[in-house]
Amino acid sequence: MKGYFNIFDFSQQVNYKTEILSGLTVALALVPEAVAFALIAGLSPLTGLYAAFTIGLVTSIFGGRPGMISGATGAIAVVIVALAKSHGVEYIFATVVLAGIIQVLAGLLKLGKFIRLVPHPVMFGFVNGLAIVIFMSQIGQFQTADQAGNVSWLAGSPLYTMLGLVLLTMLIIWGLPKLTKAIPSSLAAILTISAIVIGFNIDTRSVGDIASIQGGFPPFHIPFVPFTLDTLLIILPYAVIVAGVGLIESLLTLNLIDEITESRGRGNKEAVAQGMANIVTGFFSGMGGCAMIGQSLINISSGARARLSGIFASLMLLAFIMFGSGLIEQIPMAALTGVMVMVAIGTFEWASFKMIGRMPKHDIFVGMLVAAVTVLLHNLALAVLIGVIISALVFAWENAKRIRAQKTVDEKGVKHYHIYGPLFFGSVSAFNDKFEVLADPAEVVIDFSESRIADMSGIEAVNKITERYHKAGKKVHLKHLSPDCRQLLRNANDIIDVNIIEDPTYRVVV
Repeated sequence: MKGYFNIFDFSQQVNYKTEILSGLTVALALVPEAVAFALIAGLSPLTGLYAAFTIGLVTSIFGGRPGMISGATGAIAVVIVALAKSHGVEYIFATVVLAGIIQVLAGLLKLGKFIRLVPHPVMFGFVNGLAIVIFMSQIGQFQTADQAGNVSWLAGSPLYTMLGLVLLTMLIIWGLPKLTKAIPSSLAAILTISAIVIGFNIDTRSVGDIASIQGGFPPFHIPFVPFTLDTLLIILPYAVIVAGVGLIESLLTLNLIDEITESRGRGNKEAVAQGMANIVTGFFSGMGGCAMIGQSLINISSGARARLSGIFASLMLLAFIMFGSGLIEQIPMAALTGVMVMVAIGTFEWASFKMIGRMPKHDIFVGMLVAAVTVLLHNLALAVLIGVIISALVFAWENAKRIRAQKTVDEKGVKHYHIYGPLFFGSVSAFNDKFEVLADPAEVVIDFSESRIADMSGIEAVNKITERYHKAGKKVHLKHLSPDCRQLLRNANDIIDVNIIEDPTYRVVV
């Protein structure tokens, strides 16, 4: 437990200027995202902004990955939208609190280590799919809706203005680091475009055109729901999904930041922090959330490596809500769109194109499938889960083909089957085909020195083959079973009839 409370690494050198400027950049980029995700879930914009503040602050202080940014996310919004429509916002708050409790338990039980089961092709697909989603989400800024709700593309002067400002933003982000790194290029781009738009009174969409962000300090509020079993049954399925989606997205983002910074985050500590953050935000009128890959990459690319940037970003976001809404609402959406497009370009693993034709076909297929599911369904957790399952099935299939048997007959006329490869559910059929029960001599030895029994299917296969030899009136010996295999067989003896006839002169090889 000591590790969970060892919050700050005082031996780490902190560049305060970089951390503060990075945090300011992130805070500006958080505003439209939090508002948009709240609207997707059918909630008030302040519900998303409050979640971005509370979750960002708690995870920045207690999280396992300094520099990673968390807040209200689209993945959570998609999950809770149905519950928001059917039961209202109070049930959302209760769901978020329960999801947070589940995440804390997952971290304390050290379940974060299972993120290691995510193969590299799935990571590539996750990152590429997310980059495409980030890019596609910006296309909406080039559309407009009339009072009747009909959506149409910008045309004429508004389109050219928007394109010009977005391209200028991207040019500043790309070019400024070549001249100086004294200020994060994303922040410089936002400030420059804002100054141009406000100074020349250019007519273009701003943050205030989406929704007002004016509000007070997040109010403490116990979810107003009946404390009954029926309520629990309503919110539990949503809470489990929110907890799972939040942990998967957060831990995958943590791994990505680890690779970029060449350092090591702590998955279980991050899981506990995410849970604590969701519990807090549920009691402070927030919609829930998890790690935000776009804002995390903005922060890391701006040079932030410590907790200060995330803490400052959260506090600045609160300041915007309480005191600076008038200024922030004047920021042109073109500037924020340009920033997010550059994030998408930087997020995409362009090196993955070079792998086509060089890597195994099934790995390439898995990566493309994960990216496609991410783009089409906007469900990162489902995409990763599908990728892991397919990768596991491919692994099982490839290993099932590896099992083989070398057959020899010694000077005493005893036939030996030397088994190579793991015996598990996928290789049972091939294992059974190796034996010639009727044609074999009266005594047979099955040698497992280069194999191991991995699961119940393997145990049953051994049981069946010894039974077949027994019915044929022949004697079979199981030789060189490793201790764990022998333990498996002993454990299974109460469940199925493990038929072992072993010659006592054979010794077990450890």
